[in-house]
Amino acid sequence: MLSGPAVQRVADGPLKELVITDSIEQPDEVLNCSKIRRVSVAPLIGEAIRRIANEESVSKLFD
Repeated sequence: MLSGPAVQRVADGPLKELVITDSIEQPDEVLNCSKIRRVSVAPLIGEAIRRIANEESVSKLFD
């Protein structure tokens, strides 16, 4: 969770890009920062659930 002056520090700092997930909701300030990119974890979680339900390996998702 980015809070307080974190977004401004990212924007002003040396990072080229900060990648975050959509696992928690972020305020518009975070989403509008050009150095912050949000990626979805929904496909990964969905595939993990499918594999668990089918008694398949979840660890192979991370090979």
